[in-house]
Amino acid sequence: MARRVVISGLGSIGPLGAGIEPTWERLVAGRGAVAPIRSFDPAGFDCRIAAELAEFSIRDYVPKSYRKATKVMARDIELAVAGADLAARDAGLVTHGTAGNDQPPTYEPTRVGAHIGAGLIAAQLDELTAALAEATDDQGGFDYHRWGREGITHLTPLWLLKYLPNMLACHVTIIHDAQGPSNTITCGEASSVLSIGESLRVIQRGAADLCFCGGAESKFNPLTYLRQVMTGRLNVTDNDTPATAVRPFCHTAAGTVVGEGGGIVILEQLDTYKKRASADQGNSRQKPYAEVVGFGASQTVNRASRNLAPDAQGKGIATAIGSALREAGIDANAIDLIVPFGAAIPAYDQAEAAALRQVFGDRIKDVPVTSIKSMAGNCGAGAGGLDVCVAAQAIAQQTIPAVINCEQPLEGLAAGSSPSRPAPIDHALVYSTGLGGQNAALVLKKIEN
Repeated sequence: MARRVVISGLGSIGPLGAGIEPTWERLVAGRGAVAPIRSFDPAGFDCRIAAELAEFSIRDYVPKSYRKATKVMARDIELAVAGADLAARDAGLVTHGTAGNDQPPTYEPTRVGAHIGAGLIAAQLDELTAALAEATDDQGGFDYHRWGREGITHLTPLWLLKYLPNMLACHVTIIHDAQGPSNTITCGEASSVLSIGESLRVIQRGAADLCFCGGAESKFNPLTYLRQVMTGRLNVTDNDTPATAVRPFCHTAAGTVVGEGGGIVILEQLDTYKKRASADQGNSRQKPYAEVVGFGASQTVNRASRNLAPDAQGKGIATAIGSALREAGIDANAIDLIVPFGAAIPAYDQAEAAALRQVFGDRIKDVPVTSIKSMAGNCGAGAGGLDVCVAAQAIAQQTIPAVINCEQPLEGLAAGSSPSRPAPIDHALVYSTGLGGQNAALVLKKIEN
């Protein structure tokens, strides 16, 4: 476990833009992306606002030889593939996906892994409509026998391949010829950070030298969106004022909104990074964004709600944070920035605040707590990946991005609205907590010159 691991490439993809530069520019400016839903007619839903990714074509992010495969990519898969492409190019990697067979790859394919978080991918309604229409009995009810005989014939033979959660990692590994350890984690909003933690462990134990990791998700499908509405976590009162609807850690928080996207990051073993950075004549970044020095995970137990609501004391969140700090070999006093879950869901905000007070004590009032969901919405399984991209960029830029929509912060938290500002950031904490109780935390450290 002595192998040091760094973040060398960022592939943020979401409502704030494609790539870390446009994403960072909007975060620094405090320009959010929450607006009326455009992907489908939301008139029948109580929450009609969200943060969507606009002007996106997967064909811009795959080799020409692979474009036929995009026909079996659901939106979630497209987002992960785009994030991986952005991350690989940002890191200056040569892979089969970035250069085809024209150049030898930066890494031997068997030394490249992938661990990507995914959500539950819902089938497109237009694909199901004809099949279901043929599967009804004479009274209009669903008939399993007719479904098997006539209904299913309206679906293409490869239809299911669009909707398997493991297909995010599958396509990324095929495109970039990553033949090392690969896995998919589906634990709600904790998925991305858990996946990055998995890649960290794989590299630390010597099973790979580089990994694609993070997560992506899109819930802009009426079936998936309905599930989000039914959780009771969405803001249903601010449809007319979308820009200020998501208010993390604010006394007036009224719920979150759905976002789409996430982030794929490149983790590399530090020594192999240095070797290839000195040999590739300037194609790679000359300095990684940050080092990953701590990871922790836990499970919240709230039997009263069957884990549909967080423990009010935030014990599980505090446990994950504590584990990450211990592995990093630091205490809470060393943390200069916190990028939290912070989705503006009152019960979750209160639980997070309780956890942070437990871990940081009185010092929490002095540590900036910067949630980006006020601008990007809750990107589900991709949320933590986007958060890690932001935290790594904040360390690299030594800048805290803007905070918006928190005019009445919860007691004791430095989470109030503020413009972006330069600040010394040696260590940043990123954590996620998912619906169902999974928690994960990472500690990132500034790379010394």
